[in-house]
Amino acid sequence: MIKILGKSSSINVRKVLWLCAELGLPYQQEEWGSGHRSTHEAQFMALNPNAMVPVLVDGDFVLWESNSICRYLAARQQRLDLLPAEPRTRAHVEQWMDWQATELNNAWRYAFMGLVRNSSEHQDAAQLAASVNRWNRHMEILEAQLLSAGGYAAGASFSLADVVLGLSVHRWTATPMEHADLPAVRAYYRKLCERPGFMLHGANGIP
Repeated sequence: MIKILGKSSSINVRKVLWLCAELGLPYQQEEWGSGHRSTHEAQFMALNPNAMVPVLVDGDFVLWESNSICRYLAARQQRLDLLPAEPRTRAHVEQWMDWQATELNNAWRYAFMGLVRNSSEHQDAAQLAASVNRWNRHMEILEAQLLSAGGYAAGASFSLADVVLGLSVHRWTATPMEHADLPAVRAYYRKLCERPGFMLHGANGIP
């Protein structure tokens, strides 16, 4: 049985847990991170020198970086509906996964830390406003993609891109700020809420 190391409140751990629900894949979880065991313990650092969650342990195979873990699990279970084999179709799915991890995450980081985590280091009004604006602009990119692709991030059907983006959309929805008017994103969020795994690990009351 695979083992997932990381606290259940982490957005990156939650995307892996949701994927396991989609795959019907049993796992053992150990709570590591803030409020739990320190990721700076030697035992954890030996697995991930970045001291970040999640970490996947599958027998003697160890993997970190949440999107890489998601790719591995989908391929491990041969779920071509989630991660296609055809190179161009797969690249399109992975493009939106990478966009989530780089562009979208960087847009919301300051606003989320200030507005949700109440970090004293993220309370500059100008920087908060700029981060909210960047976040909304990036969500407008997703809005356009959903309209052109047919309702999901990489096409007309649910894929691995939606697992990683779904958690980010929930975070945008749950953060107390001014939201851009994005009807396709709202419809997308409602569709994701029809999936039991997303309700358990995504729209579960944790931003």
